[in-house]
Amino acid sequence: MAAAVLLFAAVNFACLTGNLVSGGRSFSIDYKNNCFLKDDKPFQYISGSIHYSRIPRYYWKDRLVKMYMTGLNAIQVYVPWNFHEAVQGVYNFTGDRDLEHFLDLANQTGLLVILRPGPYICAEWEMGGLPAWLLQKPNIILRSADADYVQAVSNWFAVLLPKIRPWLYVNGGNIITVQVENEYGSYFACDYNYMRHLRTLLRFFLGEDAVLFTTDGNTDREMTCGSLEGLYATVDFGTSNNVTEAFKRQRRFEPRGPLVNSEFYTGWLDHWGDQHAVVDAQKVSRVLAEMLTMGANVNMYMFEGGTNFGYWNGADHDTRFRSVVTSYDYDAPLSEAGDPTEKLLAIRDVIKQFRDIPTGPMPPPTPKFAYGFVNLKKVGTISSLLNTLSPLGPVESQYPLTFEEMKQYYGYMLYRTTLPRDLSQPTPLISPLNGVHDRAYVSVNGVFQGLLERDTALVTNISGQQGDTVDVLVENMGRVNFGSKINDYKGLLSHLILGKDVLTDWKIYPLDIDGAIAGGWPHSDSQKYFPAPKKEPSLGPIFYMGTLQPNGLAWDTFLRLNEWTKGQVWINGVNLGRYWPARGPQQTLYVPGPLLSTVLPNYITVLELEGAPAHQRVLFMDRPQLSATAGKS
Repeated sequence: MAAAVLLFAAVNFACLTGNLVSGGRSFSIDYKNNCFLKDDKPFQYISGSIHYSRIPRYYWKDRLVKMYMTGLNAIQVYVPWNFHEAVQGVYNFTGDRDLEHFLDLANQTGLLVILRPGPYICAEWEMGGLPAWLLQKPNIILRSADADYVQAVSNWFAVLLPKIRPWLYVNGGNIITVQVENEYGSYFACDYNYMRHLRTLLRFFLGEDAVLFTTDGNTDREMTCGSLEGLYATVDFGTSNNVTEAFKRQRRFEPRGPLVNSEFYTGWLDHWGDQHAVVDAQKVSRVLAEMLTMGANVNMYMFEGGTNFGYWNGADHDTRFRSVVTSYDYDAPLSEAGDPTEKLLAIRDVIKQFRDIPTGPMPPPTPKFAYGFVNLKKVGTISSLLNTLSPLGPVESQYPLTFEEMKQYYGYMLYRTTLPRDLSQPTPLISPLNGVHDRAYVSVNGVFQGLLERDTALVTNISGQQGDTVDVLVENMGRVNFGSKINDYKGLLSHLILGKDVLTDWKIYPLDIDGAIAGGWPHSDSQKYFPAPKKEPSLGPIFYMGTLQPNGLAWDTFLRLNEWTKGQVWINGVNLGRYWPARGPQQTLYVPGPLLSTVLPNYITVLELEGAPAHQRVLFMDRPQLSATAGKS
């Protein structure tokens, strides 16, 4: 081990002493001296991942300054395709999607950029960043040379990459390297023609001087399928790996050039039902020091994780479907709310040993406030609110249609039919082909009767009379973002069978819940709702509303829904994401202060899917609770 470190250190010394030639603005790979060259001088980056799509624009500068003050000289950034082209052919680069503004802020802060434009990004992001409208072609082979997929990618890159080119370092910007695809070796297709096509597109739009690279997991199979001639092959690994062995594997695919760990894991993600993931700060700092001593270029994934607002969380599917939680805190050096942690301080102490870091104080944590309890009142069941939530009315179909066929890609849809016969005894409603993607809430004549869940609950019992209305509200809990199952269609993918009957003649209601709430509902119509004064628990999908009165502060806070079961929350029309304290581990939702008004009432809307507590109140706290085992409040 010691000999290996000395070898790497000797290589690093050669890199630092060779090629000290002045020249114009340039960034390249020095294969002779095994390093990057920036303006013809040896360069080692110490970088951290940050996702602009998971952080409110208002806080971008704050987070970037904290990264710079830690001693980083670069950041690594994903571009989620579906964040910018949610509807085919309609592009959005404004507000929280203003990529060029983010790059400009990084440049002003003094941070270089390692850009990862995909088109696939993984990132525990919905469908790995691929837009769900790609699934309108039923048999499309994503991440391959499939003609329809390649055409869509080409169209997207023809919009994105011309925006990127001026930001390349050689053109006066701050982007030093650009990744091609993302961990492609972990995907089953292993389609070199697809990778060649991406290489051609990137070269065409970004020029021959752009440094293009690939990133793959620390196995021979992944590196073999993920690398391609003309693209610099890098590796990713965490604190549990042997650093020397991992870089030996990179060397088998890149005998010369800089050592690069493109994703050094400072933490890990959580799924609903997991224990909250934690990675020891001392392990992170020790392995970081080992890599930097070898002269390696390191990107820490994540440096700040942020939040899966709205419906943007991804999911995994190994033995079963597992949805990623709303918080993407990741146990990263900067917390979900952007606060420096002990891990950050340990990392900064390591970086100090390898480069001069900025002097001056670290910006303080953003202020937090515990606004206290807010009482909510019932608005009504989804079934009773369809005129508001589905203004265009239903589509009628003999058999169920998917979200993709209905062109509603995220959120919730309601499937309605009638009971074909009297059911005096509880009768099994079955999804025999595991076709509920991902969770279904079943009511008869407005009374909640049970739920179906992908992979885990394929049967529920219902009863009623012939002709009774059966409503099946289906929740898309986030598309799979990794592996072979990313063609993740949502809704009812196959028949539901009731006893011996196949249910047919469906009315399918696309639900524009976000549009209604962004337009001011239900608070704008609050005079219409007269909730019952009694406070019994309420079952099934029901909307609740409340108001957080202004107190002159618009500080970050954390929303706790104690004894609520599962659902979605909006504040002032903004979708904060999903809550599921009953399954955990996450118990609070991050509420960025800029969402709150200091002078006007702050509107809270909750869609509880299973069962609200009798107290019908929520709590705003001044600290997060990301683990179900943490102290209860």
